[in-house]
Amino acid sequence: MQQVADMPKSFVWQPFFPVHLEVDTLLHILLLMSKHPLHVLPVAQQFESKDVHLITQNAIVHLLLQSSGLEWFDSITNKTLSEFRFGNGDSACQVYSDQNIAEALETLWRNRTAAVAVVERGTRQLVGTVRRRDIYLLLDDDEFFTNRRSRTVAELVSARLNKEEEEEQEQEIQDHYSVAGSLRLRDKCLPRMNSPVTHQKTDSLKQAMKKMVDTRSESSFLVDGSGRVCGMLTLRDIILVFAPPGVDSRIDGGSFFDSVLEQVGARVGNGTLICK
Repeated sequence: MQQVADMPKSFVWQPFFPVHLEVDTLLHILLLMSKHPLHVLPVAQQFESKDVHLITQNAIVHLLLQSSGLEWFDSITNKTLSEFRFGNGDSACQVYSDQNIAEALETLWRNRTAAVAVVERGTRQLVGTVRRRDIYLLLDDDEFFTNRRSRTVAELVSARLNKEEEEEQEQEIQDHYSVAGSLRLRDKCLPRMNSPVTHQKTDSLKQAMKKMVDTRSESSFLVDGSGRVCGMLTLRDIILVFAPPGVDSRIDGGSFFDSVLEQVGARVGNGTLICK
């Protein structure tokens, strides 16, 4: 039997890095977010040992979007998602809608992913998603949590609809577009589980950024014309485009730093700066 004291250790998936209000810049935040799989950065006052705010990935992408219309930003974000090669079908974890809830949670935990796609077994079309944030809702429902090995994922996705609608309407009235709302960790104003955020590979990066910020989603799915999942896009993938090159070799796109280096006759290869 696992001891309660041992449980928090198994859930520490990411390191903890504060940023300082007076001295750190957006570049410093991009460096931290790209080098480490961070979702939230606490903002602390340099000379006082207390946190004063939180910076989420969503807030960073929202800030980057304020550069829309500038040449350097549009030259990057007007490119289609296919030009950035954001993963492939294997990068998106999937469960069938007729699998039980426990299997979906196990897939979520085993792959350390933000969300799993729920697909129909026959057509393999996307019909929903189970996110790690949805675990809060599951724990609030004794009936579903107790019977998680017998109830299907399809039942969970559809059964949460009415309650989520009520919570979403209440939250939307309060602060749907406020800064406080975008920084809330336990955010109830999220897309419903049966309405996952999706993109086509022909969509531009800017379109994807706007959709994910508006829906406060940390992950989304790339789908083909038949509604089948062909990839996954996360806020971290987007942030990597604007972070220094060479941080993650999986991402090969027109990042801001790549274009700057090209203008001065340099490039990054295998994590090393190469000057021509």
